[in-house]
Amino acid sequence: MRHGFIDWMISTGANLYHDLHYGLGFELFSGNPFIDDVKLRQDSTIRIYDIFFDYDVLLETDAFLRRILQAEPFQKRMGTAEFHHLLGKYVREVEKQLGIKHSCLLATAYECGVPIYTSSPGDSSIGMNVAALALEGSQLVIDPSIDVNETAAIAYTARQTGTPNVEGKSAALIIGGGSPKNFLLQTQPQLHEVLGLEERGHDYFIQVTDARPDTGGLSGATPSEAVSWGKVDPEELPNTVVCYTDSTIALPMITAYTMNKCAPRQLKRLYDRREEMVDKLKVDYLKAKLTNQEASQNLEQGSEKVTEKVTVPDTMPVLTYPCGTPRKR
Repeated sequence: MRHGFIDWMISTGANLYHDLHYGLGFELFSGNPFIDDVKLRQDSTIRIYDIFFDYDVLLETDAFLRRILQAEPFQKRMGTAEFHHLLGKYVREVEKQLGIKHSCLLATAYECGVPIYTSSPGDSSIGMNVAALALEGSQLVIDPSIDVNETAAIAYTARQTGTPNVEGKSAALIIGGGSPKNFLLQTQPQLHEVLGLEERGHDYFIQVTDARPDTGGLSGATPSEAVSWGKVDPEELPNTVVCYTDSTIALPMITAYTMNKCAPRQLKRLYDRREEMVDKLKVDYLKAKLTNQEASQNLEQGSEKVTEKVTVPDTMPVLTYPCGTPRKR
């Protein structure tokens, strides 16, 4: 992230929450996963496969979150990018006070201007604490629609480089799968299926997963299946990569190789450009919608002048996108 290879990210809330333990100075330990979990519960020890930590780590992290989330900057409606950015700001200050050398993900993203989204903000201990504060009258509301529009805007403006005749690319690097995978890939259907703008798909698709495609689950869904949805550019399908292995094996290798072979890139700081990108998306969407509405009106007016009537069967309706763009048959 500090080398500029990650422009934006979608994560589960659980990953962000448990990574937060490191930023707050708590200890987690590696151990044997084949152990008596009933005994662990009796000893107030939490297990995430082969990672162990004390139950108090959860309580102390929750207490920190509830204390921070009562601050004035959080008392409004916002998307998860803004929410995580603010949270990362506070966590970074704690890290400085504790002298922590390696920042947690949220603190690093805050410093690098990398927006981090969560596809299911209520599905983690972070969301649970937000909900608890709502019972106390907190004004904090996480709005998923903000995230959908911001992520679509990022994918949409990725084509624009600012250099004449040079088009940008959009790449999807997926570690694992689940809800974050779809939230990343759905940016393209959001553009062409819902907003009626471009239909192209992401230019690059790389996934590390241990999920099989034949079960029908999203985590194992192949890039060719994504092409059928318009999520991946069909012309780039031969260049897509799926690696069936443990992500904790693949990601360190990919990271080490990239940092060794490639010079650091300038940070794009997309977090600071969110409003600008959404404004561009909104203008183009409303313009396309108005253009299609005018075209439909002209078509209707022109048909009134035609003397010969053409009967269209009721079983063949004219299908359009929400913005009015006719669907291809």
